[in-house]
Amino acid sequence: MAFTLWLVPLTLLASYTFVAAVAIPQSPNQKVIQNKVEGCDLYEGKWVIDEFYPLHNASSDCPFIAKGFDCVRNGRPDKKYLKYRWKPNACDLPRFDGEKFLERNKGKKIMFVGDSISNNMWQSLTCLLHKTVPNSNYTLTRQSLLSIFSFPEYEASIMWLKNGFLVDLINDKEKGGILKLDSISTGGQWKEVDILIFNSYHWWTHTGHSQTWDYFQVGDKLIKDMDHMEAFKIALTTWAKWIDSNIDPSKIRVFFQGISASHADEKACLRKTQPEEGSMAAPYPGVDIVKSVINNMTKPVELLDITLLTQLRIDGHPSIYTGSGPSFVDCSHWCLAGAPDSWNEIFYATLLRD
Repeated sequence: MAFTLWLVPLTLLASYTFVAAVAIPQSPNQKVIQNKVEGCDLYEGKWVIDEFYPLHNASSDCPFIAKGFDCVRNGRPDKKYLKYRWKPNACDLPRFDGEKFLERNKGKKIMFVGDSISNNMWQSLTCLLHKTVPNSNYTLTRQSLLSIFSFPEYEASIMWLKNGFLVDLINDKEKGGILKLDSISTGGQWKEVDILIFNSYHWWTHTGHSQTWDYFQVGDKLIKDMDHMEAFKIALTTWAKWIDSNIDPSKIRVFFQGISASHADEKACLRKTQPEEGSMAAPYPGVDIVKSVINNMTKPVELLDITLLTQLRIDGHPSIYTGSGPSFVDCSHWCLAGAPDSWNEIFYATLLRD
């Protein structure tokens, strides 16, 4: 099946200029961000120790955090991993101000759409916001695959819609799970919000018993197996075409949460207590696909390019501290507090940009 790519360049969110004053308390070892910081790539940098971190305590500040993400509560003995802040080379990120975030997004709906890595970022954001306005009531409801965290005082909702493939996965009585690479029938919910943050990647890497489908389908053709990254590319192109056809950028702002690096091979994160050194890492599978698809879209999509940040944070995974016992090692998700808080600091910075 042929897919048309539009050759209209789109600037990925990397270098930009702050145009608004950022009057937010800074750590002593942070320089104050000026009204203008030009030419700062937020995704080139390193992790540095900051004694003012972490930005929250998941156990005491946010009882709603999933047990598997709260590594301190699950017995992780080392604490240095909590102290790292992402430092771009040419500037500093503004400190997260949850009250300002809620004021700027008063009356709005923000939706994360994706897999459990989206859940990681969603739970980080809800905790950061609740920590800032602890006396503001909140509600947390779950409706099938949709989780809604609301602040009635601000008429704001932060949501996570579980959808790891973005395209349709159907169950056929005879053939089992069929992943329809060129079909999206559930996008109606995406059009009912103000800000969308999509994510898809990790489910595409699953094989064997962890694979949740039996066949791929493109058009009327069923395919028992194909290269998973090629399938990912076809599906992401389908998503891009849906966004281009259905989203009005004057009403809905779209982000794509970049690929979060896993260190699951041979349980590489086990007993790691500090980030990898340096500010460079090897190319990561799938990243070029994401950037190519977004660059060829006609509607603006801002990439939160977190791959390098996460490649360096081999120490930031729950490892054996998921609450599931020492035989279970998680080198894909992230401890909270931890790396996802920095993803949300970057997300916050993009909103301040405007």
